[in-house]
Amino acid sequence: MPHDHGHAHIDPKSGDRRVSVAIWANALLTVAQIVGGILSGSLALIADALHNFSDMASLVIAFAARKIARRPADERMTFGYGRIEIVAALINYTTLILVGFYLIYEGGMRMIDPPEVAGWTVVILGGVALAVDTLTALLTYSMQKGSVNIRALFLHNLSDALASVAVIIGGALIILYDMRWVDPAITIGIALYILYLAFTEIGGPIRTLMLGSPPDIDNGAVVDAVRGIGGVADIHHAHFWQMQEHAAALDTHVVIETGSWERLEDIKDEIKRMLESQFGIAHSTLEFERQERAHQNASLYGHGGKEDAG
Repeated sequence: MPHDHGHAHIDPKSGDRRVSVAIWANALLTVAQIVGGILSGSLALIADALHNFSDMASLVIAFAARKIARRPADERMTFGYGRIEIVAALINYTTLILVGFYLIYEGGMRMIDPPEVAGWTVVILGGVALAVDTLTALLTYSMQKGSVNIRALFLHNLSDALASVAVIIGGALIILYDMRWVDPAITIGIALYILYLAFTEIGGPIRTLMLGSPPDIDNGAVVDAVRGIGGVADIHHAHFWQMQEHAAALDTHVVIETGSWERLEDIKDEIKRMLESQFGIAHSTLEFERQERAHQNASLYGHGGKEDAG
């Protein structure tokens, strides 16, 4: 399966402006919701505010990461700074998880003894929050297709918008039926949804930082394709990984058949062209071995031998 490079490209300055607008919008909303939540006695409103605050922090982290990621490679970071966006995404998802567990605890305590809640304040601020969350989600929607960092932000704001809808419904039920238990119940529901999103998405950044294989590349198909090239006897010690979010890489040892060593440069060129055209692997580091002097019992993946794999 070819590595997907069909993500949307947006001018960096334009993208930065979008993130800046989203930061200020979420900052103002967070302050308004915290004040409104304290005055109205609504935990759901404060929960939504905390979620928005985490979004604001995430936006700041993402904004800084976007700036740093564009730096060229240097002596300290020979692969460049692109992975900072993966780190930012991991921080943001971790923050979401912490916020989610805290809200479940607070909601549970409020379920035991539901306080008085000013329903109209909850509904009005919930409506303002929904407008801001929708704006932020729209600003980041087209950008999230090509960046795990921005995708983390988009999911933050999408969950915020849904949480705001829940807060509005909760406020309406309090106004109409004085159902005070609805407020902490909605808080717990928001928290569970936050946790679902975070645990669903956090695996991607962790996999990349752990030098895991690109999820959209069939390693076995790549190995078979290399072995199928004329003059190649076998490969071993293959390492599939991602230099950055959209830059798949392969390091491997290639065993050249006896009698084909003089064609080494042609074989290398053919392997590299095939890796990029068929699988989107633009960065490959190949070490070549003569068949008669190749490593014996070498494992296909990793550094060890076959006897070490078990």
